[in-house]
Amino acid sequence: MRAIITVVGKDMVGILAKISTVCAENNVNVIEVSQSILQDMFCMIMLVDVSKCNIEFTAFAEKCKKLGEDMGLSVSAMHEDIFNSMHRI
Repeated sequence: MRAIITVVGKDMVGILAKISTVCAENNVNVIEVSQSILQDMFCMIMLVDVSKCNIEFTAFAEKCKKLGEDMGLSVSAMHEDIFNSMHRI
């Protein structure tokens, strides 16, 4: 099962490292990353494999959200199916 993690906020050192660390701590494999900096705003989308996640997905998503709040970022994690349904025309 795959999921999408999105990160948006003011650019700072260590964003990718901290999000990747949360993934690694919970056995979530990062498959693909797309990131850019628009002026001083950091924007990232990660495709991750959560099939071997060692906690429930909702708990993982909450950890990501909490990390974002601690860093002053907007971080969300959602199942790929939900993400695709939301972006279908």
